[in-house]
Amino acid sequence: MSYAAVATTAIMACCYLLLRRGNAFAPGITPPPRLRRCTAALFAVIALSHIWYLPILWLPSFEARQTWYSVSEFIDYIAFVPLAMALLLSMLQDRQRPLWPACVAVVPIIAGLALYLIGIGKVVVPTVAAYVVALVIGFTVYMVGAVRQYGKWLHDNYADLEHKQIRTSLIVAAVLLIFFGLYSCEVGNRAFYFLIQVDYLLLIGFLLWRVETLSDLGGCATTVNEEIHNNPENADHDNIGELLQRHCIEAQLYLQHDLTITQLAKMIGTNRFYLSRYFSNNGTTYNAYINGLRINHFINIYQEALSSRQPSTAQQLAYQSGYRSYSTFSLAFKQLMGQNVTTWMRNQTS
Repeated sequence: MSYAAVATTAIMACCYLLLRRGNAFAPGITPPPRLRRCTAALFAVIALSHIWYLPILWLPSFEARQTWYSVSEFIDYIAFVPLAMALLLSMLQDRQRPLWPACVAVVPIIAGLALYLIGIGKVVVPTVAAYVVALVIGFTVYMVGAVRQYGKWLHDNYADLEHKQIRTSLIVAAVLLIFFGLYSCEVGNRAFYFLIQVDYLLLIGFLLWRVETLSDLGGCATTVNEEIHNNPENADHDNIGELLQRHCIEAQLYLQHDLTITQLAKMIGTNRFYLSRYFSNNGTTYNAYINGLRINHFINIYQEALSSRQPSTAQQLAYQSGYRSYSTFSLAFKQLMGQNVTTWMRNQTS
C-alpha cells in the first residue's frame, strides 16, 4: 500500500508539472521552466523505481531475487543521481550552469553495473555504494558554496528576496544523502522500507512546494561583458551617487515593488555592472541600499501617522514603503534597527 501511494503521488506530481501551465500553489509566481522539467523527471523516476522492483515478488529463488534487487539498486543510482544533481543546479539562477557533469558522474555506476552483470558482484556492489555516498557528500559540499555565492548574487541584484532564496534546497541534498546512505547500509527490515516510503512522500511534497514557490529569474543573469556592451555610451559612471539621489531617492523609486538593480541602473542611465561596483566600493549591497531607504521611509510615515493620530498598522505602512511581504520587511527592519518592529513602535509611543 505504501509503495502504491508513493508511485501514484509521484505520477500525479509529474503530470501536474508537465501538463499544468498555471501555478496552483502560488498563482502569482512563475517557476523556472528547466527546474520544473527536472523535477517532473525526478518524480517520474520515483514512480518507475516502484515498478522495476516488483519482479522480486515473483522470482522463484533467493539468489535470483538478490540479483534483481542489486540490479534495481544500480538503476536507482543511475537514474536518481544525475536528476537530483540537475534539479539542485537548476535552482541556482545566477548563471546557466551546465548539466552534463551530472551525467558524467554516473558513468562509473554504469560501468559497475556492467561488471556486476558479468559476474563480479561481490567486489563491485560495495565499491559503487561507497562511490555514490562520496559523490553525494562532495556534491552537497559544492552546493553549500554555490548557495552562498547565489545568495550574494541575490543581495547584489534584488531588493526583494522573497521567492528567490534557495537555502532550503540544502535540505533536499541532506535528504538525498540520507536516502543513499540508508540504501548502501542495506538495513533490510520492514520498518526501514516503510520509513523510506514516508520519506519519499515528504520529499515529493517538499520539492513540489519548492519548485512552485521559486520565481523564475531568467534573463537577469547576464555577464559583465554583456552589461558593458549594453551600457549607453554617454552614461556618467563617476556621478552615480548624484544620479541615485535624483532618480531613486528624490523620485522615491525605491518604493516600487520588486525593483531590480538592472531596472534602477536603466533609470539612472548606467548599467548593473557599474552600479553594483558603486555599491561594493561603498561597502554595501543593492539589497541593503534599497532596504535602508525603505525602512527610513517607513519610520517617516509612521511618525507622521503618530503625530496626526491617524490609525495605521505596521503591515499597511510596510506595504506603502515598498514591501509586498511583511515577513521580509520585519527581517530587514530588525537587521537595520537592531530590534523588531513591534518593540520599536512600542518605544515610540512610550
